[in-house]
Amino acid sequence: MLPKRKLGQLEVSAIGLGCMGMSRAYATAPDKPEMIGTVPDKQEMIALIQAAVERGVTFFDTAEAYGPFRNEELVGEALAPIRDQVVIATKFGWNIDPVTGERRGLNSRPEHIKLVVEEMLRRLKTDRIDLLYQHRVDPNVPIEEVAGTVKELIQEGKVLHFGLSEAGADTIRRAHAVQPVTAVQSEYSLWTRDPEPEVLPTCEQLGIGFVPWGPLGAGFLTGKIDATATFDSSDLRSLTPRFTPEARRANQALVDLLTRIAEQKQASPAQIALAWLLAQKPWIVPIPGTTKLQRLEENLASADVELTADDLREIESALSQIEIQGARLPEAVLKLSYR
Repeated sequence: MLPKRKLGQLEVSAIGLGCMGMSRAYATAPDKPEMIGTVPDKQEMIALIQAAVERGVTFFDTAEAYGPFRNEELVGEALAPIRDQVVIATKFGWNIDPVTGERRGLNSRPEHIKLVVEEMLRRLKTDRIDLLYQHRVDPNVPIEEVAGTVKELIQEGKVLHFGLSEAGADTIRRAHAVQPVTAVQSEYSLWTRDPEPEVLPTCEQLGIGFVPWGPLGAGFLTGKIDATATFDSSDLRSLTPRFTPEARRANQALVDLLTRIAEQKQASPAQIALAWLLAQKPWIVPIPGTTKLQRLEENLASADVELTADDLREIESALSQIEIQGARLPEAVLKLSYR
C-alpha cells in the first residue's frame, strides 16, 4: 500500500490521482468549450478510480471546471460507496455557463462561492468537501474575503480544509492569516520549477502542504513524446510553447537524463520524475493523472523508487546544464498564475 503524507493537518496517500482527463480530452483551452475532444468511457473511469483506491490512493483531485461539472459527477459516483475512506479535493473560481460550459472569466465573490459549493456537494454526492481550492486568484476580490468565505463554510461543516491553486507567496500569506491554508497546488516538475524560489519556502514556513499538478510535464517526462509527435487541436499542448517541435527537440536532453537515471534504478522515466518530487519535501504530494490502469500502477510504484542524496545531486548537476525551452502554458493561461 502507498505510504501516507501530511498536507498541513490533512493526511493523504503520498501520491494522489488527478482526475481531470477522465471526463474530457487531455486539457482543453480555457474559454473554448468547443475544443473538447474524445471523452473516456465513464464506466471505465469509475473502475479506474476504484482500482486506485484498492491500490492505496486516498487523495482525488477534481474541479467544477473539469468537464465542466462532469468530472465532479464522475468522482462523486465512483467514490460514493467508500466516501469515508478518501479525501476529495475540488476547486471553485470561474463563472461557468451551466448550459454551454463556457468559462466567462473568474468569479470568487463570496455569494458565488457559497452557491457553487452547494452544487459541488450535490455533484460529489457528499455532505462535505475535504479540500476546497480557489482555482485561480481573482484580482477583483480581495483574498481576505475569499478566505473568510471559506472559513464560514468550514464553520458550517460543508468544507474541511482550504487550498489555493497557482497563487503567489504574498497571496498565500494573506489568505493564511484569515483561514489557515492546508495546501497549495501549482504546476511543479523537473521542467517546471517556478514554485521553488518563493512558494515552497512560504509553504514550509507556514506548515502548508504542496500538491504538484502536471508532475510528468503533460506526458513529456515519460519519454513517450518526442519532436515528431502531433497533437489534436483539442489538446492544450497544441497551443503550448513548450510543446512546439523545436522546444521538444531542445528539451529532449531532460528526457535523456531521466532515461539514464531510470536505467540505473530499473525504473521508468516517469517513476524517476515522480520520485524526484517525493524526495524534495515530505509534505509534497503529486497528483499525476491517467486514464489507463497500467500507467496508474506505474505511477504509484514510484513511491518505492529511492533516490539517494548522491542521485539527487547528480540530477541537480545535470539539470543545471539544461535550459528548458518554451513557456509552460499559453500566455492567456499563464497570466492567471502567481498572483
